[in-house]
Amino acid sequence: MSLRISRSLSRPLRRSLSSLPPSSSLSTRPYTQSLRQHQQQPTSSSNANNTTTQPSSTHPDSRATRILSPTPSHPTTDNISKTGLSDKPLELDVSPAEKIDWTRSFHGLSAEPFPKDVADILLAPTDPEEVEIKPDGILYLPEIKYRRILNRAFGPGGWGLVPRSESIVTPKTVTREYALVCNGRLVSVARGEQDYFSPDGIPTATEGCRSNALVRCCKDLGIASELWDPRWIRKFKAQYTREAFVEHVVNKRKSKIWVRKDDQVAYPWKETR
Repeated sequence: MSLRISRSLSRPLRRSLSSLPPSSSLSTRPYTQSLRQHQQQPTSSSNANNTTTQPSSTHPDSRATRILSPTPSHPTTDNISKTGLSDKPLELDVSPAEKIDWTRSFHGLSAEPFPKDVADILLAPTDPEEVEIKPDGILYLPEIKYRRILNRAFGPGGWGLVPRSESIVTPKTVTREYALVCNGRLVSVARGEQDYFSPDGIPTATEGCRSNALVRCCKDLGIASELWDPRWIRKFKAQYTREAFVEHVVNKRKSKIWVRKDDQVAYPWKETR
């Protein structure tokens, strides 16, 4: 039945084609030949032609492709969090007698105590006038003052901070392990960390990470140990600090923060009465 229907449908089509003049642009022969060539062409050659054919630079699709898949001009945070900063410590190919590899060595750790004059500087009581307080009530000694204490104890050039690992960069934080070396002896190992808010702030965060590791290493030397003593903290707050009710200048949010009694509330906060 289907064969009869197809034959009946093809008769009118053949009549209409035969009625056309020879010079007519409608011709079935070129189409039939191209169809046969396409059916006889191997699949591999068609794939090869597809892979080797380059779109014209004036074709609208080629321009759209370039717009939709741009090449980033600088590394994004996601890439850095996967690849790091490529600052792995160098592996020294020398014998222990020639040079100490501080990235792995613990040379001199607890070998002997430092001289008394050095210990007196390191263990000196913390001056309350040098202690600062954060708005959330955390006491701290500015990092530069730790460096000054080390310089008084060992002299400039008598101590150093050595990286012992590669920097690890997460979407919000930079962290790295450091070792504090004083007079050619390893004193302490600590991991520093620092938050950042955009990829442009990563270089500054790496420096803050180094400073944070230094403060943590100095705890083993007893520098400013009072800042980790709960009783000393409570006495300091009662004598030198106060709580202030403030309002944020920009968003008008009200809060309560800690400040030293001899300091004024700083921007962006405004004290309310």
